[in-house]
Amino acid sequence: MIRVAVVDDERLVRSGLRMILGSAPDIEVVADCGGGQAVDTVLAHAPEVVLLDIRMPDVPGLTVLAELRALPRPPVVAMLTTFDADEYLAAALTAGASGFLLKDTDPEQLVRAVRTLAAGGSVLDPGVTRAVIGGYLASEAKGTAVRAVGTLTPREREVLGHLAAGLANPQIAERMGLAPSTVKDHVRAVLVKLGGVNRVQAAVVADRAGLLGTSGPAGGDGSR
Repeated sequence: MIRVAVVDDERLVRSGLRMILGSAPDIEVVADCGGGQAVDTVLAHAPEVVLLDIRMPDVPGLTVLAELRALPRPPVVAMLTTFDADEYLAAALTAGASGFLLKDTDPEQLVRAVRTLAAGGSVLDPGVTRAVIGGYLASEAKGTAVRAVGTLTPREREVLGHLAAGLANPQIAERMGLAPSTVKDHVRAVLVKLGGVNRVQAAVVADRAGLLGTSGPAGGDGSR
């Protein structure tokens, strides 16, 4: 079972997400809470995936994200937003968010997104992708990461294309006919060459470099 926690200041939103995810046979929503209780909730219930509202009145989502990422065993965190262009998206990506989802995401897509996150993949909802890319790549440092794509070997570029499609290491290994350990080494090399980025940051860089879609679809649900 994939253990999930939902952090949102609106009870109605939490209830809706709990109902949607709870209908999947392989997902269990172990807890839901507001931002102020997020850290204690995660420590008590040890979810693998946390869906976190990026805008909350009690504690900002970015603050909660930083606190969760600082835990000894941090969960995978995907940010929830109702906005197509939220000014906090790029900051959340830089802080280590592994995905971005709109709150009105189709239920089936939401379930698939949670599975992708739990498997080590990344998720970018099409409704927020452009805002994330534009904000994240605005700085010169991230532009350098895009230029660094040119230093990758052909196989590393192929791996980066699969990362951009949101695939986890086992899926990449299957697509490329390689051992999982070999893929793990290639992924590590790619992330280092791009400046120490994480997987979802690498996906954004790959999109800007024109590699998105070069390695096949990731299920057609907006996961990348």
